[in-house]
Amino acid sequence: MPRKLSKNLLRTKKLEARVNAIEDEMIKQKALDAGLSIAEFTRRCVLLKPLPRRMSKITLTTYRELARIGNNINQLTRATNTAIKMGLQPPADSGEIEELRKLLQKIGLKLSQIGDEDIDEDDYD
Repeated sequence: MPRKLSKNLLRTKKLEARVNAIEDEMIKQKALDAGLSIAEFTRRCVLLKPLPRRMSKITLTTYRELARIGNNINQLTRATNTAIKMGLQPPADSGEIEELRKLLQKIGLKLSQIGDEDIDEDDYD
């Protein structure tokens, strides 16, 4: 069941603004780029609230690939732990798996620190 908002938080007021066709398209595109509805985008801009950080195609692709690699490392860890419990030869050295996991975390951290100025505008959706 949806959470009930207090009367002060319930949005009942409507604002209107006239814009030309070009401004309308620009607002729609910026809202789309930010992953927000036009109403939420407008509220955040007018109230000077931060917009979500825009991610480049390269960053999104890299995050997806890192997630796949992380998943593979988790599967390898599981197989290694299962083999050890069963007294079998593990498919990978536990130390090497942990080293891979730490490297993956470092890469993720470095990616999160990349600023938008480091990426060409053509790399964005």
